[in-house]
Amino acid sequence: MSAKATSQATWEQDVLQAEGPVLVDFWAEWCGPCRMVAPVLDQIQADNPDKITILKLNVDENPQLAMKYQITSIPAMKVFQGGEVKTTIIGAKPKPALEKDLAAFIG
Repeated sequence: MSAKATSQATWEQDVLQAEGPVLVDFWAEWCGPCRMVAPVLDQIQADNPDKITILKLNVDENPQLAMKYQITSIPAMKVFQGGEVKTTIIGAKPKPALEKDLAAFIG
């Protein structure tokens, strides 16, 4: 199961109005570390389908959202809950490190 894409058009519904926690992976096609972290996020989503929703946002296609959430380097991941950013993770990390960062949401 791979992460679903979100965009400016669906942001409000997909992220801000979501029931539970939503991790948004801010990425770009040309970003090598982004491509490395994508399968790890897919595994975390597959392991925790009822606990967290993982979405991808292409920063090149959605620059307004990247600016709004101050994305200055990618990969950057932000966990939203109740429409607010609860945590930010910068950079590609192995699965155990990401799971530790997300323990409050998937623990």
